[in-house]
Amino acid sequence: MKILSVVGARPQFIKEAVIQNEIGKFHDIKEVVVHTGQHYDDSMSGVFFDVLHMRKPEYNLGIRASSHGEMTGKMIVELEKVMLKESPDVVLLYGDTNSTLAGAIAASKLRIKIAHVEAGIRQQPKDMPEEINRVVTDHVSQYLFCPSELAVKNLERENIKDGVYFVGDIMYDLYLKMKAHFNYEIVERLGLRENEYILCTIHRDFNTDNPEKLKGILDGLSRIAREIDVVFPMHPRTRKMISQFGFEPLLDGVSVIEPVDYLGIMGLLGRCFMVITDSGGLQKEAYFSGKRVLVVMPDTGWRELIDIGWNKLVDAGDLYIAYKGIASEGNELFKTDYIYGRGNAAGQIIEILKM
Repeated sequence: MKILSVVGARPQFIKEAVIQNEIGKFHDIKEVVVHTGQHYDDSMSGVFFDVLHMRKPEYNLGIRASSHGEMTGKMIVELEKVMLKESPDVVLLYGDTNSTLAGAIAASKLRIKIAHVEAGIRQQPKDMPEEINRVVTDHVSQYLFCPSELAVKNLERENIKDGVYFVGDIMYDLYLKMKAHFNYEIVERLGLRENEYILCTIHRDFNTDNPEKLKGILDGLSRIAREIDVVFPMHPRTRKMISQFGFEPLLDGVSVIEPVDYLGIMGLLGRCFMVITDSGGLQKEAYFSGKRVLVVMPDTGWRELIDIGWNKLVDAGDLYIAYKGIASEGNELFKTDYIYGRGNAAGQIIEILKM
């Protein structure tokens, strides 16, 4: 059996590392990895090569472009060439990037079976690029590997029922594999006490590029920081916009640090009291760690965590009030186990593909 895996962004490399680790257990599976070039950061991903023994991609297409259309179009052309050369039995795609969409279109036109990892995620607004990418990919896939029961129900609502599997979230596999390697050096260096600080990450353009929203977020963080430490690993986009708008004084009392790699952020997460973020991945990782989250977004792909009351959607200007609400409830309320499976998603995916 030959699998051709397409990756293009850091979260996809992380998921691919887990799948690749599982594929290594089987001598009758050959995998070819294609990196589209959409985004890659050696410094952020090196740990996965080291710990999970991930190998470098066989193909690096080096495709970068300013517009969605140009980028996706170039990817389709080049991925088709690779697929024709390699003749895989199945093309494995992850998530919701332009690389995912391009892989789905190229494979479907060549009538190659498609497996979509993280299928069934749905989020408002429906015209956002990620939503378009994931919906189109789901509708042309033959294997739809869902991270949650809600994702299965989302597909049922669109009359997608064949080839749908609830396998759990592959990021939970990763969490369990990497837990022993989490790095607490930053926690200790900053003199932070367990359960006595908040971890914050903000990077989405609808938060950073809107001066009113960004001001509301920073005002809220500063107010919260008068009552509990706030640690803010700052994304370059966020730092740029804070400087552009002259909002540096609004960070009074907030501990701003440089961006942190996966092991470092997981160390900060493991000992914090709660999280404030607009990151999709961190919402789930916080759940794995038993930490609640204020999600600074109009909607989230991880609605199941909102539905059980564990995480809360919050407007930029309401951070302080929302924080006080969670502070009064604590971290034990509403927690439900196994929403995202039991940490064996990768194994289930490979077994199903081998059937």
